[in-house]
Amino acid sequence: MKPLLPAFVFVFFCVTLHVTAQPDRIKSIFPEGTVMHQNIAYANDTLKKHLLDIYLPAKATASTPLVIWVHGGAWMLNDKYADMGYMKNTIRTILEKGYALASIDYRHSTTAVFPAQIQDCNQAVEFLYNHAATYKLDKNKFVLMGFSAGGHLASLLALSNNQNQPGFYAGNKKPSFSIKAVLDFYGPSNFLLFYGNADPNAADDTPVTKLLGASPLKRPDLSNTASPVTYVDKNDPPFFIVHGEKDQDVPQVQSYLLKAYLDVAHVKNELTVVKGAPHYGEMFDTEEVRTKLFAFLDSIMK
Repeated sequence: MKPLLPAFVFVFFCVTLHVTAQPDRIKSIFPEGTVMHQNIAYANDTLKKHLLDIYLPAKATASTPLVIWVHGGAWMLNDKYADMGYMKNTIRTILEKGYALASIDYRHSTTAVFPAQIQDCNQAVEFLYNHAATYKLDKNKFVLMGFSAGGHLASLLALSNNQNQPGFYAGNKKPSFSIKAVLDFYGPSNFLLFYGNADPNAADDTPVTKLLGASPLKRPDLSNTASPVTYVDKNDPPFFIVHGEKDQDVPQVQSYLLKAYLDVAHVKNELTVVKGAPHYGEMFDTEEVRTKLFAFLDSIMK
């Protein structure tokens, strides 16, 4: 098994969005009447990577369930509009079914190494929790939805949420929120398994090493700290996991392993492998995948 390949970086470089205002092609995804709150500072500072957007359905009530979108990009690329372009129908359905959507930015690994990314995600979700009434959100119905690197962060946040991990929180203060469910699209779950038969003495310039600031082969302790499977226990929220059959960047075994850990802990979960699908793209936005996803989500959010 190979580590995250150069193609992983190339794929996400090709879809990088270097903008701060919402692109028109993203805005057109949302149903007519969607209420948009853009570029909200969630960390009480001026960092561009500490911003989030909130999208409310046209007839939002005072207690709207929320899906929190965590973008991919090898932890070093993209922004809060990423992945939306190939998930148009899923996004529309989220709003049409009465869910709000929040999309968050977080610091890239090229600016700050782990755990900066998970600190940012926790801080963003805590902001949403503390301001739920302002934005008509139901603070007891938060769902995380992440893609690739974002799937890793969503999984890590949810699985560590019921444990005390001070290093994962800004100011070492444990957040107040809980997570109702996780929708994990091809997120890494165990970093050590990316390396297989790799030469530990060879130059290592992979996205995982950039994230951690060290090779997992030389810092297995740090690798385990950053791996979602480390934190699985019986009190974790349900997981809906999706992976492409032909994914050459995040091996399928990462999702199978996460499912196995959840099964052993008796945590409700479902794994969908999309036949012929690569690492990302419109093959994950089909009616078949959406039907399974919303059936799972609706069963949790009753």
